[in-house]
Order: sequence, then C-alpha cells, then structure tokens
Amino acid sequence: MEGSVKCDANYTPLTPLSFLERAALVYGARTAVVFGEKEYSWRDMRERCLAGASALARLGVGRRDVVAVLAANTPAMYELHFSVPMTGGVLCTLNTRHDAAMVSVLLSHSEARVFLVESQFLGVARDALALLAGAGAIPPLLVMIADDDGGGDRDGVLEYEALLRSAPGGFEIRWPADECDPISLNYTSGTTSRPKGVIYSHRGAYLNTLATALANEMPTMPVYLWTVPMFHCNGWCMVWATAAQGGTSVCMAGSLAPKTVFEHIVRHRVTNMGGAPTVLSMLVNAPASEQRQLPVKVRISTGGAPPPPHILAKMDELGFNVVHGYGLTETYGPATLCVWKPEWDALPAAERARIRARQGVPHVMLEGLEIKDPATMESVPSDGRTVGEVMLRGNTVMSGYYKDPAATAEAMSGGWLRSGDLGVRHPDGYIQLKDRSKDIIISGGENISSIEVESALFGHPAVLDAAVVARPDEHWGETPCAFVTLKDGASATEADIIEFCRTRLPRYMAPKTVVFAELPKTSTGKTQKYLLREKARAMGSLPPKLSTSKL
Repeated sequence: MEGSVKCDANYTPLTPLSFLERAALVYGARTAVVFGEKEYSWRDMRERCLAGASALARLGVGRRDVVAVLAANTPAMYELHFSVPMTGGVLCTLNTRHDAAMVSVLLSHSEARVFLVESQFLGVARDALALLAGAGAIPPLLVMIADDDGGGDRDGVLEYEALLRSAPGGFEIRWPADECDPISLNYTSGTTSRPKGVIYSHRGAYLNTLATALANEMPTMPVYLWTVPMFHCNGWCMVWATAAQGGTSVCMAGSLAPKTVFEHIVRHRVTNMGGAPTVLSMLVNAPASEQRQLPVKVRISTGGAPPPPHILAKMDELGFNVVHGYGLTETYGPATLCVWKPEWDALPAAERARIRARQGVPHVMLEGLEIKDPATMESVPSDGRTVGEVMLRGNTVMSGYYKDPAATAEAMSGGWLRSGDLGVRHPDGYIQLKDRSKDIIISGGENISSIEVESALFGHPAVLDAAVVARPDEHWGETPCAFVTLKDGASATEADIIEFCRTRLPRYMAPKTVVFAELPKTSTGKTQKYLLREKARAMGSLPPKLSTSKL
C-alpha cells in the first residue's frame, strides 16, 4: 500500500534473546534460577549470559557455529540457551542418555566447535572425543561444567565458571540479521548411520515460546519446576518462556523422585511444570506418605503419549491441572493443546478425563492442523472414527533437517509436515491420536490401536505401566503383546490381565500375550517401543492352535 514502509522503526527480527533483555530490566532483582542453595536474579542471569557469550566468542564461536552441550537441568544449561545465540552461534543440546558412540556421531554430524559437558558426563564425552580422533576428525574444544563453583582449569580441561570469570567485559550481543537464522539444532530419533538434526530458527523459537506460555496459562512471574529435560526441544521452549514472563526456574539435582517433586512444589510454591505421562503416573502412584497437599493449583503440561483417563482423574484429585498437548521435535515441542471449556466442568469425572485425553486443537501460533489421507492429501471426515495422518503447518514448524534435504522434502511434501502419527478428528474439531503408523497392529486384516489397548490395561488396579506392541502370529499375522509393570505389592497373572481386557475391548483387540517387566524409557519418559518390538519378535510366532484358542 502506498506510504507503507519496512524500516528499523517498525521491524526487528524476532528472537527469544529479547525476553532476557526485558526480564533483566523489569524483574532484575527477582529470582531467575534456583538450584539447591544457589539463586540467581534476572540481573545476575543477564550478566552471566553476556560473560558466557564473551567467553565463547573468545574461543572462536561465531555466526552459525555449533556449540554442543551435554548436561542435566542446571543453571549453566539454562544460561547457554541465551549465551550461545548471543554469539550468533547455534545451540545443540544432547540427550544425557546417549552413549559415547552416539555422542561422537552427533558431534561429527553437527560439526560442533565447542563441547560443554557437565562433570558427571565427562567420561562419556572423553570416550566420544577419542572416537572422533580415531576416525581422523577434528574434535571440538572441551569445556567442563563443574559440580561446584569451579576452581579453574582441571586436568588440562577448560572450566565453565572460570571462563565466565575471565571473560572480557563489554560484549555486544550479535543479534540475528534475519529472524530465520538458526538458533538451535535438536537431534530427534534416528540411527548412528543417519542422525536427524532439526533446525530451529529465532523466529520459530520466539513464536512457539509465546504460544507455550499462553497454552500453559503462565502468569506473570510464574514458578516453573524443571522436570522436563532442557535438552528435549529446548525444554519445550520453556527456558525462553520463563524469561518472557519473568519467572523463576527451579532446577532439581539428582534423580526425579516423587518425594523430591512434591517437596519442591511446596517449598517454592510452584505454579507450572511439565512431564511425560510417566511423570504423572509416578506422582499418582507415589506412597501417600510422599505426596503433599499443594499450596496452589499446579498447571502441568504433558504430551508424548496419551495419558490414561484414570491418571488424569487422579491428578485432578491431587491438585494438578493437566494440560494435555501434542507435538514433535519438528514443531519446537508443543503444537496443540486440549483447550478446556467451562461447560465440561459439570460432566462426570470419567467423561472429563476422556475429553482431556484428546490432543485437541492448534495452539495460537500454529497455522494448520489436519487429519489427512496421506495418499490423496484429502482431509478425513470429522466423525471421530475415520483414521488419517496428523499433519501440521505454520510458523512453528522446523526449518528443516540439517544436511538432509531429501528427508526435509519428504517430511514436508504436499505443503504439510507429515507427523507419521495416526489420529481422528471429532465433530467438535478436536483431534485424538490413535497410534504411530509403525505401532498399528494388523491382526487378521483388522487395525488395532495399541493406544486403545494400553488405555484398557491402565484401568486394571494392579497395573502401574503398560505398553502394547505386535507379536508375530502364525494364524492372524500379528496379535497384541502387552508388556506390563505391576504396582509395588500388587499381583496379577497373564490370564487375569487378558480377561480384564476382554471385558472392555472387542476380543480381537485383547492381548494374546502378557509379559511382566520394567519398561525401557527414554530420558523424557517415553516408552522405547522399538526395544519391546524386538523382544516380541524374539519370542517367535504364536502357534495357530494357541492363537485361535484365545479369540
């Protein structure tokens, strides 16, 4: 339009770095991060991040250089989400459960220039660097994040706190020249032969941060308890969201135990937190002696797998308000949420829990969310029954896969991000996942949703955790195989579990095999179904006589 201009007065590239600048100005004296007995104000946090950026720049980190980090939820990990992009660099946080072989592959693929490692993971890091050197690659510069306040370089290894203290002052932030410049690199599921590095932009991170804060109804100056790993989708963008709202991040040392979680909630008057459904299950099934009365209603976001309705109901009884959503590494974490409507408050508890288990609708920054036929790209009917693939598009979808244009093109073919998840859309527009496409069990030509079988299993009073995968079957092709963890002190037999499911599901959907065992988990609490599928395959096919007799 005539007279319209784009200039410095009306346009600035979007970046989460602006949240820190504002937090230091508005909430400077308020607590930004708590870790044990340590506390840092927002003014402290800005100065530490500037010092970190200055130190990294002195080590040679510049625009688009990758800085890798292997650390738990610590103040240093929080700070690096700002100090690395302040240099123009790209933050790459690594899963703390990776072994040396995987870490070496990711360091090589990312071409990391500097590698910051918390002292507890130093052994894995050194082994990974040795593998890199053995392969003839130039390893990144190693910096240790010590458990204490740091006393200088140790055993020839640079130390994080010492670097901050010696960093030149007066560092000027290298703001992104383009808001689509990369801010972080997050590796998703893949193999050592083909890692998948998801590229986040400053723009996408900024927008998803605001969407996440809104979706979780974060108040001004919230208190956020870190039970989500910061290495996972940059903590679901909550690192930047707490800065945007001038909040306090409560970091927990050690393992995630129910008693510790409840104690931190009470001590710090936590308002918001997050966690996979396994975290919810852990809190619900904690001994009464470890559970505490919550001083305020705690809003907890969850995703990764549909929480069983009875877990949602019990969380409500404990004083938690569960926000159920859905997302992928490729969508900066959370992309949808089950927006709650007041008229649902009067429904019976079981019905409320059933509705809350849906993945819901797009958050305010996601442009499109559809259930489509992946072959025709036509949207399926909103009848709650017709299954299609969940597809998304908008400003909070990744920039692409690092060094993998073919995978990027495949994932975004047709103008939509193809999730690989199967779901339905209900008449009210809310979506609900049915399964991962690779997790659907095809038995005698019928598609069986492992999620529906798992939901039935969770209703058994003795069941703590459950996962269902396909087991080869000589007659039906595949049949459901349930891996079940029982609650402490509880007992149940295979026959008990199968009969319980048969009373709640069509008989062909009930498990034909039940294995009692601890379920393998990722560091974010997701069940590693690929390991269970391998175990089910190793069990061999159910013989025809046994298989048909159980229908």
